[in-house]
Amino acid sequence: MEAESDAAEGVAVQLIDGEGEFAVEGAERFMAAVGVAGCGLSYAVVSIMGPQSSGKSTLLNQLFGTNFREMDAFRGRSQTTKGIWIARCVGVEPCTVVLDLEGTDGRERGEDDTAFEKQSSLFALAISDIVLINMWCHDIGREQAANKPLLKTVFQVMMRLFSPRKTTLLFVIRDKTRTPLEHLEPVLREDIQKIWNSVAKPEAHKDTPISEFFDVQVTALPSFEEKEEQFREQVQQLRQRFSNSIAPGGLAGDRRGVVPASGFLFSSQQIWKVIRENKDLDLPAHKVMVATVRCDEIANEKFGCITSDTEWLDLESAVQSGPVTGFGKKLGNIVDVHLQEYDKEAVYFDEAVRKGKRQHLESRIMNLVQPAFQKMLTHLRMKALEKFKTGLNSSLDSGKGFAASVRDNTECSLKEFEQGCADAVIKQANWDCSKILEKVRHDIEEHALSIRESKLSELTNHAKEKLRKALAEPVESLFDAADQTTWASIRNVYRRETESILPEFLKKLCGFEMEYAPAEEMVSKLRDYARSVVESKAKEEANKVLIHMKERFTTVFSHDKDSIPRVWTGKEDVHAIAKDARSAALKLLSVMVGIRWDDEPDGIESILTSSLLGGSVVSKIASAASADPLASTTWEEIPPMQTMITPAQCKSLWKQFKSETEFTITQAVSTQQAHKRGNSKLPPPWAIVAIAILGFNEIMVLLRNPIYLFFLFVGYLIFKALAVQLDVSREFQNGVVPGIISVSAKLLPTIQNLVNKVATEQQVQHQHQHQHPLAVEPPQPQMQPPPLLLSPRSPMSELRRLHMPPSPRKVPSSPSSSSSSAMSSPRHVAEDQKPRTVVAGHENESNRADSIV
Repeated sequence: MEAESDAAEGVAVQLIDGEGEFAVEGAERFMAAVGVAGCGLSYAVVSIMGPQSSGKSTLLNQLFGTNFREMDAFRGRSQTTKGIWIARCVGVEPCTVVLDLEGTDGRERGEDDTAFEKQSSLFALAISDIVLINMWCHDIGREQAANKPLLKTVFQVMMRLFSPRKTTLLFVIRDKTRTPLEHLEPVLREDIQKIWNSVAKPEAHKDTPISEFFDVQVTALPSFEEKEEQFREQVQQLRQRFSNSIAPGGLAGDRRGVVPASGFLFSSQQIWKVIRENKDLDLPAHKVMVATVRCDEIANEKFGCITSDTEWLDLESAVQSGPVTGFGKKLGNIVDVHLQEYDKEAVYFDEAVRKGKRQHLESRIMNLVQPAFQKMLTHLRMKALEKFKTGLNSSLDSGKGFAASVRDNTECSLKEFEQGCADAVIKQANWDCSKILEKVRHDIEEHALSIRESKLSELTNHAKEKLRKALAEPVESLFDAADQTTWASIRNVYRRETESILPEFLKKLCGFEMEYAPAEEMVSKLRDYARSVVESKAKEEANKVLIHMKERFTTVFSHDKDSIPRVWTGKEDVHAIAKDARSAALKLLSVMVGIRWDDEPDGIESILTSSLLGGSVVSKIASAASADPLASTTWEEIPPMQTMITPAQCKSLWKQFKSETEFTITQAVSTQQAHKRGNSKLPPPWAIVAIAILGFNEIMVLLRNPIYLFFLFVGYLIFKALAVQLDVSREFQNGVVPGIISVSAKLLPTIQNLVNKVATEQQVQHQHQHQHPLAVEPPQPQMQPPPLLLSPRSPMSELRRLHMPPSPRKVPSSPSSSSSSAMSSPRHVAEDQKPRTVVAGHENESNRADSIV
């Protein structure tokens, strides 16, 4: 492999053909074969120019081990090298590329000789670090020899360069004579200085010495044909000077404006193109152009590398689903790797272009990775907001003040977000996170504001609910028992509850650190709400004032001072009682006509009393014709906004109230009259005489058959018991027809119940007698029979026990005694039962009165 590499290094390839065409494909194959492109700036370019057939190719082959075509002396002197050839020197470090130029002053070119030789000379001078000028020893001192016209043209073009590079001009004197080099070199330098002085220079370089642009060196070699061994020996000595030629102090020590090896071929092609177009060679512009093209290629290559970098793709995919720890460090390392690779390959090109392209590449990379960075910031923003929400809820649940909780959690969340941003930012980018920080702050403030409004609303609603519960029911109960002190009591309740609830509400507001004015405004609104609760409840009760008035009337009219229901016995003054009841209802109406928040007394009650309750009908009609105080829609003592019942409405309500209570009064009077009629002891005398005359036959029948009297008495007892059970007197208080309907509906179930109970008791006694036929019934103590108050479920045996005499003791007796007992007449039995019946009747009447009470 080494042998093949050496062979490839020594092979010469045509770079520019004889027609002036640049052989791009051949040159590219050459650069790839010899490995020049990877040398960076560690390479040197050597070219040689001189007259035709002056031994240039022979010198290069002997000096660098190349295989340029040499002239065959046996065929005569003719053009050997056409165009420009290129080869890599063998065994010379650093990498050295040598160009063999077509000889000047050749007869084959004819008139085009000077044009092509100027072009090739300018080309060699533009791309070479070292230019070998091959000349014959006997041409020194001649005006037209030693390429003096050509050198003058080259110097003149070099002076017009904006920033010319310093090139080493090594004059190689061939076929050295006996004249020592010490004598030849001054003459040669003097000639070169004359050429330099004769060149027209720009104003900036008018006094610039030649040493600023060229490093002129001179060497001499003996004749190759006559002294070949000595020639080879001195060539090897000259070869040593090309080792480490680019090192400081070396043969090509000045490296200003050198093109990197990877751009050498492109640079050479562009320089030759400019020269062929007969334009002055602008080396700096060309250098910038070459650097621009190559740096663009390198930058595009590195950008393509980062877009396909698996590490970057994994990081980009990971950040889409959530925040990535160490995002900035990881991304920065990825960007650093590709930028360093760019720097490594573009380090030898023009610095300004290299930096500009690097910045452009960096900008493209930043545009590529910025969406991932923004996604990372979005995750951090959401994370900071969630942290604030969680922390705020925890702080509020622990009982900490709202403002302090917001302040502490905001600081904590923003600090964590800033740390996340610092971790996400890469050092290559100058990304500003202040805007996203402001967005996070704005999000936190918005959430805190919404929570604040929610908490304040919740706190206010809680206070309102407490006020409503504390005021609504007490106010309603006060209106149920309305009197002259009702509004004073309502004001006391309002004052007590607000002074109890509002300070507690204000204390809770302190945790929000509100200013005095807003807090006072909220307390004021709660006071107004409490007033509205009282007023709404008052209006609600005022809408039911007629119901309250009737209830108040019924309570006063139907109950005495001890709240015991009245029994209309005929002794009561119904008119006075009705007047008191209406007066009480009128007082209730006077309480509900308006809302009274002040303590000032008013005369509304007296106005209502004098207008609605006092005076006769004729006087009321006369007063209505003259001046009616109730013929108005407002009260003088109450503002319109606080009026619940207008005077005109009071008059209408009173009229409706009177009409609906008339029946109650009439019914009471009727009850009194009925009671008086029912309590009469004896019928009139004429009625007694009529009964005696008309019922004489019936009386005689009863006296002759006492058994009828017995059945009549039993029927009376049963009828009396049913009357008590059905409470007939109470049912008929509401009228005759309703009483008949009610008694009829209850009669059949009561009779059925009584029959069932009697049958059940008889069955029980019968079973008891069968079980103990010989048992002697123990003596029963004499007990006073209870009053006749039986329920519908009382058995018939109970009725018989209450109204029948106790059975005699069962003692052993003679048949005569039992027969004598059996022979006793029914009259005796009836006479024995009469006193008991009277007693039972009196007890029943007393118990009936108790049941009515």
